[in-house]
Amino acid sequence: MKVKRKKVLFVCTHNSARSQMAEGLLNSLYGTKYQAYSAGTEPSAVNPFAIQVMSEIGIDTSKNRSKSINEFIEQKFDYVITVCDHANETCPFFPGGMKRLHRSFEDPASFEGADADRLSVFRRIRDEIKEWIAEEFK
Repeated sequence: MKVKRKKVLFVCTHNSARSQMAEGLLNSLYGTKYQAYSAGTEPSAVNPFAIQVMSEIGIDTSKNRSKSINEFIEQKFDYVITVCDHANETCPFFPGGMKRLHRSFEDPASFEGADADRLSVFRRIRDEIKEWIAEEFK
């Protein structure tokens, strides 16, 4: 008997880094129990540093695109999770979400500096998200 996977939508402002990494991590770590998606309140483009740090741990997000929450508004989700404070404030209610969670992570894209330093910040945020997912969804 096939177990129905729970649907999870991760939301951040631009759907460029944090929500993209959370989607990839949940699908990679617990894809037999969950199906993760991600979206933004103001979608832009997937950050190349996010793609790079995910590939470093064997998760390919290179074909992902930044999506609007409007693409998912008619769908039902077991969990709708905001991963930044701005999205939490601008998306207080999602009609298809059965359970609403919030866990804010620092925006790695807002860090300015040399590429090596920026990558270091992206890796740290990726690892924080991974640790949180391991605790929340195991």
